[in-house]
Amino acid sequence: MMGEHSQEKRVEMFWKRIDGLHAGLIGLKGTDRLIPMAHYTDPEAGCLWFIGHDGTELAERAETGPQDAVFAVTSDEHGIYTHVHGTLTLSHDEQKLDELWSKVAASWFEDGRRDPDIRLLCLTLNSAEVWTSTTSAARFLYETAKGNLSENKPDVGDKYSLTF
Repeated sequence: MMGEHSQEKRVEMFWKRIDGLHAGLIGLKGTDRLIPMAHYTDPEAGCLWFIGHDGTELAERAETGPQDAVFAVTSDEHGIYTHVHGTLTLSHDEQKLDELWSKVAASWFEDGRRDPDIRLLCLTLNSAEVWTSTTSAARFLYETAKGNLSENKPDVGDKYSLTF
């Protein structure tokens, strides 16, 4: 394996890698529908935030109470491939919404930040299955060549489970 790391270090690396990504796929457990949404990382709270719309399945179900949900994201550039399980809830935290708000978010809402259809959703992470890979092309080529010249498989990444 590329590196043996403690659970704490792996969690730290997980947050760092997904922080630079813009979006992933989120859905409710028990359904086969995943939709693309931008996420905002909050390692201290152990959650991913989403700015959604009233009337969507995610928002409507979250309004009825906590929902089991899944989130998946992949990135060759960031060297991460993961799916996460957690609990999706509706939040009324206006301060958090102000903190996350941007011109990109505003472009999705007719009345901007004061649009009544805005729904702030929080996915509190419970567990994740994570595959990481080197982001170095030179390292990948070296390991591939080494693997072809020996009985050893290329060492280009790790696979592990996380609990939050």
